[in-house]
Amino acid sequence: MTEQNELADSAGVPEADLTELLGRLVDDYSARKQPSLIQMKKGLISRENFLEEAAQYARLTYGVSPEQAGDLTDLFEQYLFGYSRISPLIDDREVSDIRIISHHNIRVKRQGRRMDAGIRFLSEKEYRQFVDYVATKNQVNISNLNAIQRFTDSDSHPDFILRFTVSMPLVNTYSEPYLCIRKVPRDFPEMEELIRRGMLDRELAELLICRFRAGSTLICGGNSSGKTTLLNALKETLPDDVAILVTQQADELTTKRHPDMMFLHSLPGSGESQVSYDLKNISIAGLTMDVDFFIVGEVKGEEALYLLNAAYTGQFCAATLHAPSADRAVDKLVDYAMYGSRYTREELMKMMECFTTVVFMEKYRVKQVFASRGWNRETREMDYERLY
Repeated sequence: MTEQNELADSAGVPEADLTELLGRLVDDYSARKQPSLIQMKKGLISRENFLEEAAQYARLTYGVSPEQAGDLTDLFEQYLFGYSRISPLIDDREVSDIRIISHHNIRVKRQGRRMDAGIRFLSEKEYRQFVDYVATKNQVNISNLNAIQRFTDSDSHPDFILRFTVSMPLVNTYSEPYLCIRKVPRDFPEMEELIRRGMLDRELAELLICRFRAGSTLICGGNSSGKTTLLNALKETLPDDVAILVTQQADELTTKRHPDMMFLHSLPGSGESQVSYDLKNISIAGLTMDVDFFIVGEVKGEEALYLLNAAYTGQFCAATLHAPSADRAVDKLVDYAMYGSRYTREELMKMMECFTTVVFMEKYRVKQVFASRGWNRETREMDYERLY
């Protein structure tokens, strides 16, 4: 039974009635009671005083008992400061991904296994109100002009950065929105922790750290394979006197202590504003910032060309990439680089020799490590030595 079900049962109020009252309370504080909400957000009144006022308002306006008003404001607090019904899933450290397929079908990935979340919305209307709330909370427009949106909430939760992807019924086959949430731990595991978890052994960890510091590295794999986790840990091993720039689509790569690490993220345009900065734009700008080590969070397009150019001119680089194996990652990166390039495929393949290490991840384990031995003029392919 969920926390909200327990609240409703304890007060003797059907959950549907409690949900309806919550909707009314939210509507009232978005309209006639908005000044109180603004004062609380500005810090002019405390969170506790604001919720006490809301409980009193519920008692006087809706005629509920003090106990029912308390349960209602508990839900109201969760709505304002958390993520309503899915807040327990956000808090759960074992849950890495949340997929809301419909109001009564919420799936999670718990310790790498997909399963039912055990939580649902009461109706399609409640779920749609929740999606609207999530968008408003994160200052995102989900009108017909912006039916697919990706955005990041870096402020709401003390333990996780939340990466959202929402698609609206305009582009969905069915009538309800889809909402996917990736939870990125703020306290990401470093190399010692990854060794304890079995991602790799100590000998392999020392090899990767040494190669990461001595040349450019490409980390590949499928979804949720551990690519970003490994890159996050490896970059923390770089010396303090190395100037690092990280470009990424979402704020998944962070640092705990490195004094000279800058982070740039892409900014998609919207229907109301054509201002946008994709990974290509920020990669070009980043290469003028006098950095020693250039990192792309995940290569997905034309930014591959600028990553390759940087590595080919001697700058150390690192990136993650979706690919089914280490040897296929090279072809994938060159494919991306060709999108906006005048180079031939062979020229780009030759440039790939600057990526001296290619790592393949699968199911949160390091599965393959290849070392580049350079371009083979006879076979017209890159030669690699498998180290692991």
